[in-house]
Amino acid sequence: MTHSTTSPRMATYPPTTVTFVRGQGSQLWDDEGNRYLDLLSGLAVTSLGHAHPEVAEALRDQATTLLHVSNLYGTEPGDDVARTLDRLLGGGGKVFFCNSGAEANEAAIKLARKWGGHGRHEVITAYGSFHGRTLATLHATGQPQKHEVFQPLPEGFRHVEWGDLDAMEAAIGPSVAAVMLEPVQGEGGVNPADPEWFQGVRRLCDERDLLLILDEVQTGLGRTGRWFGFEHLGVRPDVVTMAKALGNGVPIGACWARDDVASAFVPGDHATTYGGQPLATAAARAVLAVMEREDVPTRAEATGKRLTAALVALPEVAEVRGWGLLLAAELDGVDAQEVARRALTEGVVVNGVTPTALRFAPSLLIEDDELDEAVAVLAGVLAAVAAEQAAAPQGADGSES
Repeated sequence: MTHSTTSPRMATYPPTTVTFVRGQGSQLWDDEGNRYLDLLSGLAVTSLGHAHPEVAEALRDQATTLLHVSNLYGTEPGDDVARTLDRLLGGGGKVFFCNSGAEANEAAIKLARKWGGHGRHEVITAYGSFHGRTLATLHATGQPQKHEVFQPLPEGFRHVEWGDLDAMEAAIGPSVAAVMLEPVQGEGGVNPADPEWFQGVRRLCDERDLLLILDEVQTGLGRTGRWFGFEHLGVRPDVVTMAKALGNGVPIGACWARDDVASAFVPGDHATTYGGQPLATAAARAVLAVMEREDVPTRAEATGKRLTAALVALPEVAEVRGWGLLLAAELDGVDAQEVARRALTEGVVVNGVTPTALRFAPSLLIEDDELDEAVAVLAGVLAAVAAEQAAAPQGADGSES
């Protein structure tokens, strides 16, 4: 099929080359009937795979029961989801529902400002981080190249080097209310945090009376081989944000905070029309039930080890980093963007998270034979792209001419 070069959508993404029409588990099919193995899960979203029958059934049943009445009234099953999330996070907290990870982070930022009080409004984040695309979460994102065209951005954010405790301490001033970090920088290249650094940040927050906000939008709910990424790091957060896997494709986000922090919000401080509406929370309730029954953290850890071993064995892979099934393969002189593009034509979905690294975030329920098939395809693609790059004429400076 020839895809049109024009589209009624704003050009906020590159032109699409594939149109997917159906998914089942870790497999996708396009509008020409071609089959693909999905090792990206919609950017770590469909952690139970596509069209999971229990999630689909929950959506069907809720769609014929009650879709929306506004948060001025109680509905089900939001309380069930909130209780489950609080339990998985260790208890003693409250949950605010929204529609996305960016909104969850917006809620956390507003909560930190309300908790801190007037004059304590700044949030420290790390360079290389990604926290969202709203104006506030864009400024929280530690990627200055993304900021410039949208200046002026909302004030109240400081950025420090990832992993540098001295820089973190130096950035803390009287106007700082919180530190917001990812356990693994997903969009920044799949960079896991150092436990010693995180523990040092926790100590600083305790000493200076700051909130530690952990952005678990990509790492949460089993993805890293634990229920939450912070469990690898030996710290307890004050606020946790999540989204992505929570709805397995249905838009939902959540911001959890320990009780005393959550109590800073009172009626009228924060709201969202669709947050926690019955269709989304029905999906999330089904997702969490399946996740617990299948013990997805244990599965992610085991499958992640299998995938890591298979990738490390490829000559073009210099290293593999990450936890569980959030991994990046750093390539040895091979163009990751071209490998991802070529892999798609061969029926495997991955993405070049940096110019030199491929990101892998498959379903936590992916079967071993599906994983082995996908890696075999990637092995051929990597070898072909590496051979083509080696044969390309080189300029005097070593670049391709």
